[in-house]
Amino acid sequence: MSLPIGKVPKEILEKYVLKFTGESSENVVLGPKFGIDFAVIKLDGRYMIVASDPVTGAEKEVGWYAVNVSANDVATSGSRPTYLESVILLPQGSKTEDVMNMSIQIHRAAKELGISVIGGHTELTLGLRRAIVVTTTFGFTERYITAADAREGDFILMTKTAGLEGTSILADAFKEKLYRLGENVISNASKMARGISVVDEATRAFKIGFVHAMHDATEGGVIGGVYEMGVASNLGFVIEVKDIPIALETKTICRALDLDPLKLISSGVLLLAVEPSKVDGLCADLRKIGVRVSIIGYFTRGKRIVIEDGSEKFIEESIIDELWKVLS
Repeated sequence: MSLPIGKVPKEILEKYVLKFTGESSENVVLGPKFGIDFAVIKLDGRYMIVASDPVTGAEKEVGWYAVNVSANDVATSGSRPTYLESVILLPQGSKTEDVMNMSIQIHRAAKELGISVIGGHTELTLGLRRAIVVTTTFGFTERYITAADAREGDFILMTKTAGLEGTSILADAFKEKLYRLGENVISNASKMARGISVVDEATRAFKIGFVHAMHDATEGGVIGGVYEMGVASNLGFVIEVKDIPIALETKTICRALDLDPLKLISSGVLLLAVEPSKVDGLCADLRKIGVRVSIIGYFTRGKRIVIEDGSEKFIEESIIDELWKVLS
């Protein structure tokens, strides 16, 4: 069976990947599970949160992206990441300045988030078309939540705008093809990645309380992220397309490339399952720190439904990210 580009589908993960976990340990509180992007290890009354993530689609600022995406995974537990290891795989033809620049990007991103880089591995690898950077991030906490803790009736909130990361990647990768859209569109789109971190908003929301589950919308975009939360929590959902904010730059670029912005990689977008009676207070508090937040739907015991222009579409399988349509 040939695998699709991007994240491996749920049914394949569960059959061929997630059940192979090596030696069992009573200290593993949370191991591999679809829809949850971190593990939890028990440590003398506290918990270590661990997350790994690769960056494979970006060419510009790849080291900076890599720190942020795994830091985001840890932050969705409600805790801040504190340590990081990196693996840098370089294609043939790479130069000394390439690895230096990636290392500087990792250093800069980690410093911004208060993370210490403690080790890793770097090599020149045969067969690669572009550099790949994988980061593993660690955090420590006394309590946490997961993407599997959403409850029936919880409102679904999202921060920022759909396709945030993907818009920036596309603007850089197809700058010449998209030049007709205007210099301002491309320039603004390229800068959107500066909002890729969810660490501050996730930890703030967790401290406020009444948040039952969080997840960052990476591959598969907003719809893919909500689907993963629903599967992990064994719930259905209803989301309204009209309520999902999309930046003008994202709409313009996706229209030009014939892509769906709601299925475009959206690192920087935090998804939250929130107790209905507390939604207004949480939204107000996040807005105080300059975070845009929108209510886009709710979790149910029924099917997984996306409503657009009055029509219902059932989401029954993992979403293949729109980014791969053009990068492949």
